[in-house]
Amino acid sequence: MSDPDNYPVPTRLDHLPSFLLMQSARHVHRMVFDRLDAADARGHHYRILAALGEGGPSSQIELGRRCGLDRSDVAAAVDALSDRRFVERAPDPKDRRRNIISLTRRGRHRLSELDDVLTAVQDEAFAPLDADERAQLTAMLTKIIGHHTRDRARHNGHAVPRES
Repeated sequence: MSDPDNYPVPTRLDHLPSFLLMQSARHVHRMVFDRLDAADARGHHYRILAALGEGGPSSQIELGRRCGLDRSDVAAAVDALSDRRFVERAPDPKDRRRNIISLTRRGRHRLSELDDVLTAVQDEAFAPLDADERAQLTAMLTKIIGHHTRDRARHNGHAVPRES
C-alpha cells in the first residue's frame, strides 16, 4: 500500500490552515498513539489518570465529563486501570449506587511515567519550533478551540463565560 505522505498535495490545499492542521494532527496523533502503545497505555487511560491527579476522586460520570469521554469508554478504561491497580473504586458514602474512583499511589507513579512519555513526544513532534513558537502555537490553538467551544455552548443554551 502506498504512503500518502510521500506524494505532493494539490496546491489548493497546501496553504489552507485547516488542511495543514489536520495533517499535523494526524502525524502527532500517530506519534502519541505509538508511544503510549509502547508504554502499554491508551489515551483514555492517561486522560482519566490526569483528571484524577488534578481534580481528585470522582464518580465515573463526572470523569467522563471532565475527560470528554463517553460513559462506556470511561467504564472500560476504569476497569482496565483498576485491574492494574492504578485506580480504585469505592462506594460513594452519599449514594451507595454510585462508585467514586480515586488514584492509587501506583496510579500516581503511572501518571508521572506517562507525563514523561508525552513530554518526550511533544519535544519530538514540535522539534522544528523553538520555545516561543510552541507557546504561540499553543495560544493560537487554545484561542480557536475556545472560540468553537463557546459557540457550541451558546447554541446549546448554556451560559458562556466572557473573555477578559
